[in-house]
Amino acid sequence: MNPEALIAPPGKHLSLAKLDPGERCGFASKDDALTRLQTDVAKLEKLQDVLSAQGKYAVLIVFQGMDTAGKDGAVKHVMSGVNPIGVNVYGFKAPSDEERRHDFLWRCEKVLPERGRIAIFNRSYYEDVLIVRVHPELLGSRMNEDSEQFWHRRYDAINAFERHLVSENTIVIKFFLHISKDEQGRRLRARINDPAKQWKCSIYDLKERAFWDKYMTAYEEAISATSTQAAPWYIIPANHKYVARVAIANAIVARLEKLDLKNPAISPAVANELKEVGEAALAD
Repeated sequence: MNPEALIAPPGKHLSLAKLDPGERCGFASKDDALTRLQTDVAKLEKLQDVLSAQGKYAVLIVFQGMDTAGKDGAVKHVMSGVNPIGVNVYGFKAPSDEERRHDFLWRCEKVLPERGRIAIFNRSYYEDVLIVRVHPELLGSRMNEDSEQFWHRRYDAINAFERHLVSENTIVIKFFLHISKDEQGRRLRARINDPAKQWKCSIYDLKERAFWDKYMTAYEEAISATSTQAAPWYIIPANHKYVARVAIANAIVARLEKLDLKNPAISPAVANELKEVGEAALAD
């Protein structure tokens, strides 16, 4: 598969209605996709080792999508082979009182990854141009200007923020898990009817289905405005979880393989000293 085919073209308007959330990305069967996933998980494990050793780049992976789109499962399966010591996962829900007293990027800024590490944002600063766009009443007095100007100012802030991250060697990889309304309905119904999964479902999530069209518009506008050459959005068909997971893994591997990742080199003198000291130490 070609992960670049899933990128939302920078500078162009995105129409989610024209993209099939049930696309299988060329995989003939689930087994074929899972075989490819295992290959990419193994590659990612090796790439993370060198990323950590080199300490030149940080990686920020952003997941966005409607409820039940599979964000949690994608994190669990795609990152199953990496060393957890080098990865931090953050889930951003409703902001706290302290977070509301800062600018909308602040709560994400303070947990950005350092070089050599990977951070995963399960939802992110994009919530502040998505859920609050559907429910502007959540902003209260903060929305004190023309509506369209307000949102475009936030898009500009996000683009400037991500350009800064990229200029400082943070690789920004953004995924929108594209699920159909019908498939979401099936997954919500399965949660409701399964005692082991009922805890995942909330009355709020169920009520938000009434705003589906508004959410799709908010996603289209946010992605169209913030898919850039430096930090593009990948639109992941997510009706089939195994397709979504392998597409995500493949995109991450492809981005990391483009970097000049290599283990730090040591001088011949240091190498000889290590060998001499090591032989003496291990002689005992």
